[in-house]
Amino acid sequence: MITLLFRAGIYLLSAAIGLIVADLVLDGFQIEWSKWWGFVLCILIFAVLQSILSPWISKLADRYAPVLLGGIGIFSTLIALVIVVLLPVGGLRITDAAGWILGSVIVWLVTALGSVLIPMIFVKRKVKEVRGRR
Repeated sequence: MITLLFRAGIYLLSAAIGLIVADLVLDGFQIEWSKWWGFVLCILIFAVLQSILSPWISKLADRYAPVLLGGIGIFSTLIALVIVVLLPVGGLRITDAAGWILGSVIVWLVTALGSVLIPMIFVKRKVKEVRGRR
């Protein structure tokens, strides 16, 4: 149970970082900081949608279009972003094609890297703590 919560926390953190990086890099990808609660909801909804959509889309692609399996992560990120932007919670706006396309790629890439690198940071810190006790 603790491992599941740790992984969920890591994924939420990496999703938040991915959305923030896309906001900083792209003009058409905008986080509405005045509605911070909406952004927090966007992160939560995005992470849940990504967790549900990725395996489902992967299964569909495996069955009907195996050539597309490599792009499943980006495609599920795009679908999750579309749903999050369409929800009336506020917090995230995407206004142009570059925001949609490059935003999906940036969020996907940062989330994937964060899901790998953030746990390594925590493991390194834990190893240092254990070595320090000896």
